[in-house]
Amino acid sequence: MIVTVTLNPALDITYTVPRLNPGTTHRPRVTAQAGGKGVNVTRTLHALGRETVAVLPLGGFDGEAVRTELETASVPHHVIPISGATRRTVTVVQTQSPDGLATGFNESGPELTVGEWAEICAAIGALLETATQDASSVLVLSGKLPRGLADSAYAELIAVADGFGVPTILDTEGPALLAGLGARPAIVKPNADELLDATGLSDPAQAAAELLKRGARAVVASSGPDGLTAHTADGSWTARPPRIDGGNPTGAGDAAVAALAVGLAGGTAWPDALADAAALSAATVLTDRAGVFDAEAYQRFKSELTPYSHPSPSRGTTPPSR
Repeated sequence: MIVTVTLNPALDITYTVPRLNPGTTHRPRVTAQAGGKGVNVTRTLHALGRETVAVLPLGGFDGEAVRTELETASVPHHVIPISGATRRTVTVVQTQSPDGLATGFNESGPELTVGEWAEICAAIGALLETATQDASSVLVLSGKLPRGLADSAYAELIAVADGFGVPTILDTEGPALLAGLGARPAIVKPNADELLDATGLSDPAQAAAELLKRGARAVVASSGPDGLTAHTADGSWTARPPRIDGGNPTGAGDAAVAALAVGLAGGTAWPDALADAAALSAATVLTDRAGVFDAEAYQRFKSELTPYSHPSPSRGTTPPSR
């Protein structure tokens, strides 16, 4: 089972318009669904037919809307009630933009109490204990930390997973990313900007090497339409999907994480896992909301993608051992 954790979930509202014209009135096509990076990962995994569950704290009117949408969509979830109000995000997607330009408005979200954090940790521990019956279990930690938690919160959860022999994918940024490295996550997945910001370096390969040095067992950096690059102690590979004009990039990175989780669970060789992640990410751009992908395009992209390797002192093709 693949367990995802979204500590700062949201009710995601998407407005789709031909073009955003400030100062004028728009009549958008509107969708609303449960959101947050880990929720998007679980939604994608569920669509792929994988056993998964999304763990998320919810509170207030919008929290109830998130719960209702997950139930309606039959997305597996485990809710921890909290006293604060779940946030909203609003994304405006311009269909006439050649690059699928999306403008986001993200609320900060509630502050978690010490007691609520303890309940979350206990719930995750119980799920992971059950998940150890499945040799292909993975824990996915996604998104920024909510207010009230220390930068080390993800590191705590990685340690819990490690105690059950469950590998972890960490998809976050800044201090939370750096603090998590010491717990040795199997994969960290920053985007190109987050990779450079976290290290203060200007060269992506050097920045990835720094994260490996600090404890990450693999670094997968996403560069939008330029694809994904995996950096490991044994080698580096890049997978570039076909160019897509327009579309909605929201959730594309989360789709890549879903594919990486499947690859990690199955012990898939790095080139194949990376091709799968790049293909699923690109197929998600073709749809109008996160967690949904074009199934036909996904299979076509995957068959067409051939990752290429970068020079390395030693070569290997196996993801981090479990």
